[in-house]
Amino acid sequence: MKLKTYLSILLSFALLFAEAQPIQPDVEKVKGVTLTIQPVMHATMVLGYQNKTIYIDPTGGAEAFKGIAEPDLIIITDIHGDHFDPKTLAAINTSKALMVMPQAVADMMPETINKEKVIILKNGSKTSQLGIGIEAIAMYNLPEDAPNSRHTKGRGNGYILNIGNKNIYISGDTEAIPEMRNLKNIDIAFVCMNLPYTMDVAQAASGVLDFKPKIVYPYHYRGQDTEQFKTLVNNGNKNIDVRLRNWYPSTK
Repeated sequence: MKLKTYLSILLSFALLFAEAQPIQPDVEKVKGVTLTIQPVMHATMVLGYQNKTIYIDPTGGAEAFKGIAEPDLIIITDIHGDHFDPKTLAAINTSKALMVMPQAVADMMPETINKEKVIILKNGSKTSQLGIGIEAIAMYNLPEDAPNSRHTKGRGNGYILNIGNKNIYISGDTEAIPEMRNLKNIDIAFVCMNLPYTMDVAQAASGVLDFKPKIVYPYHYRGQDTEQFKTLVNNGNKNIDVRLRNWYPSTK
């Protein structure tokens, strides 16, 4: 009986330890060095390149970034709490970080943030920071003039990052809008899908099949069937590498 109890306790600790481990990053070769891609949760991820750490839509508090280097660059897509979280920005060390965001996010930034480190981009604008090219891309719901739209055209930004000559598209909250479908030369794409806020799996797959990234990660997909997304994309184009990763580490 004691042995069974002891083994049960050991198993419990092992499970807790396993659940506490961060999601393992992917590693891509870019211009002779490496790019690491670290899923965190939902719309949040961390990219690493040449000893620079890039936080995308940081949420989840300091605990979500335990074991991850402090940010050199923070990129924010929109005002909603799963993309812009002032409490997380207060909890992590942003002292050395430049921040790229749309005007709507800048308008909501707490006073504690050094405004001199904030770079504001509107749809279509470009900047280069820390050797990384950054272009703001439109993100919005369809129809674009709907009065009850959760994501109005021009408020938020998707982004194309040029890192080591690779073009990386981050969709933000959007549907398969013309600006997405008409993208060219995208090496890695992160494409959202969750109803009723963005788009369903079929629309996301349709958009991806139009702009044909070499690699695509479904993210921001709570409640959606990513296996179905992979099937739809690869039935349409078997050359697109669809990578399914867990953006919800508390779930199996």
